[in-house]
Amino acid sequence: MDLVVLSRLQFGLTSIYHFLFIPLTLGLSVFVAYMQTRYYQTKDEIFLKMTKFWGKLLLINIAIGVVTGIVNEFQFGMNWSEYSRFVGDIFGAPLVLESPLAFFLESTFLGVWIFGEGRIPDKVHLAAIWLVAIGASFSALWILFANAWMQHPVGYTINPITGRAQLVDFLAVISNPKGWLFFSHTLTAGFATSSFFHAWHQCLSPCT
Repeated sequence: MDLVVLSRLQFGLTSIYHFLFIPLTLGLSVFVAYMQTRYYQTKDEIFLKMTKFWGKLLLINIAIGVVTGIVNEFQFGMNWSEYSRFVGDIFGAPLVLESPLAFFLESTFLGVWIFGEGRIPDKVHLAAIWLVAIGASFSALWILFANAWMQHPVGYTINPITGRAQLVDFLAVISNPKGWLFFSHTLTAGFATSSFFHAWHQCLSPCT
């Protein structure tokens, strides 16, 4: 096998392993937020137990997803350095914006949710987990904008001097219909994955 085939295999395996945790994060974050909302409304201890149990699994899932995602980011530059040079001005923009506009929101309020229980008002604690769920969805949205541009390039021109692709219309990139199609598909996949995960646990729990 040559270098290109090995790079494809490595990147493909990393991406597949990373994406195992993404839909589960998207679905579980909303699921945990809903359960905590029900506990806030009813004060039923069952909802609190479910919030804590699924919340722990959510934290583990996010941690593994972050670690595998970092490896993916490095592989953009290491496995596909020429591609990154050619389209980095466009492809990198949504990926860069994903951190301050989505991941920081998700990670910050995840910390508030973990360490704020019993230390901050219940309304604020509940809002924190919903902001985690919103941040996770926004994170997926920005990454899918980058992916959609690769499938349906818009808003760019080729610089005749450098030979590189340059961004000329950022609005076209974030309104790319492919991106919104991928986003809706990924969200529904997240809800389906978390539902299956919950059902699988419910089937196993009587036997354990």
